[in-house]
Amino acid sequence: MEFLSLLDITFFLLAALGALVGIIFGAIPGMTATMAVAVCLPLTYALGLNHGLALLLGLYVGGISGGMVPAVLLNIPGTPSSITTTFDGYPMAQKGQGERALKVCVIASLVGGLISAIVLFLFAPILADFSIKFSYVEKFLIIFLALTVIASLSSNMLVGIFSGVIGVWLSLVGTYSISDGGNGKTRLMFDFMEPYLFEGFSLLPVLIGIFGISTILLEAEKGVKSGLTNEKIKIGKGAGFSLSVFKGRLTNLVRSSFIGTFVGMLPGVGGSAASVLAYTQERNLSRDSSEMGKGAPQGLIASESANNALTGGALIPLLSLGIPGDSTTAVLIGAFTLQGVQVGPLFIPENADTWYVMMTALVFANFVMFFLMFYAIKYIAKVIMVPKHILFPIIVMMCVVGAYAINYGIMFDVWTLLIFGVLGYLVQKVGLEVAPLIIGFILGSSAEVYFVKTLESFGTLSIFFTKSPIAVVLWILILASVAFSIVMRLKSRRELKADLPASRLNKEELS
Repeated sequence: MEFLSLLDITFFLLAALGALVGIIFGAIPGMTATMAVAVCLPLTYALGLNHGLALLLGLYVGGISGGMVPAVLLNIPGTPSSITTTFDGYPMAQKGQGERALKVCVIASLVGGLISAIVLFLFAPILADFSIKFSYVEKFLIIFLALTVIASLSSNMLVGIFSGVIGVWLSLVGTYSISDGGNGKTRLMFDFMEPYLFEGFSLLPVLIGIFGISTILLEAEKGVKSGLTNEKIKIGKGAGFSLSVFKGRLTNLVRSSFIGTFVGMLPGVGGSAASVLAYTQERNLSRDSSEMGKGAPQGLIASESANNALTGGALIPLLSLGIPGDSTTAVLIGAFTLQGVQVGPLFIPENADTWYVMMTALVFANFVMFFLMFYAIKYIAKVIMVPKHILFPIIVMMCVVGAYAINYGIMFDVWTLLIFGVLGYLVQKVGLEVAPLIIGFILGSSAEVYFVKTLESFGTLSIFFTKSPIAVVLWILILASVAFSIVMRLKSRRELKADLPASRLNKEELS
């Protein structure tokens, strides 16, 4: 239990501060947990690994939970994972039950976060021990599976694949190291770029640009409107709240929490998929499903328990396989990179103290989130009134300073920040997917190393299909993910065609 000596007062203060700042980011429409983690990432270098992780995990938990505030009060999901919270939260707010709705969400979020933390604690070490036995073949196929799952669960599989390929391509810019089976020369660049891109694009400025600058550009494009006023936001009185609202709904609470945890384990899927799946399941199984969408507490319970359970689930593939479960855990890789620590199968056995520190920070951040939002929700709700013309310049300044200082004052890192900020903006404007792109960027170079090392060792591509039973299982999962995407795509097309005649008929009747 040596890790207990690492849990000083500073550790708990940083986790609490992270939860508070994360709630603020999540509560402001357009800002996300990923952006909060990306903007604060450079601070972790001065804090050290354990204290830095306390801050970032607090930001993660708080950012996901904070999205419920504008979802309930403004009908605007503060984070993508809060979209289904608007279905029942806003109707309750219109009835003067805004505070009651928010308190239901807070309790559901706490339960979802704690259940996912328990699953993380029990399952991640087992998966890590199992994956230690993987050869280069299995490691390559695991990454291939992750990229396939991301692509298949994107809005369009081809778009997801193309976005992932762009990320992989960008990860290969730089020197093709001899130790990786290369020739030691630079590649994928013009000669004048060699002094700047000798080692490729630095990960941390890329992450901050993609999730910080591009978000600011997208939000600024909508226009910087004047701040909201108290008259426009009415959360009502809290007298109507009682724990009895959860009576008979514990099955929904636990089921949705496990759904969120499982979806979090799927690389790049995101919280919106978790909350939508949990909400849909509750609507299909609930006896009073007709009330959902009109201000039903069970809808809030399903949505918020699922999206907060995402936090523990997304950390499972990150810590056991080195594969980020979502965009926020992709940014967390940057914190480990800053400290010279590599996440993957050996992380938990070799960094047992850090593992226990992370679990402590995750659980503590959930409790801090609960107490802050349950007992001070009236004050936290005012965060959504902060004018964006004040907020945006501060965030941009933090991004630029962080990118410049993160590698001891390299000006090209600032240019990298701006390049990928604009790239992230353009990617989303043309309809490509950010999650496959950034995860492809993170995993691309590792996939190349494992592929080349396999060919060096065995000299034939057939080894990828015959190496071991594990490889066969991975190929089955890869094909299953592709088949699932194709089937769902065909099903949606059939439904669209079935709806067309009815819509045309309605138009004729109207004419």
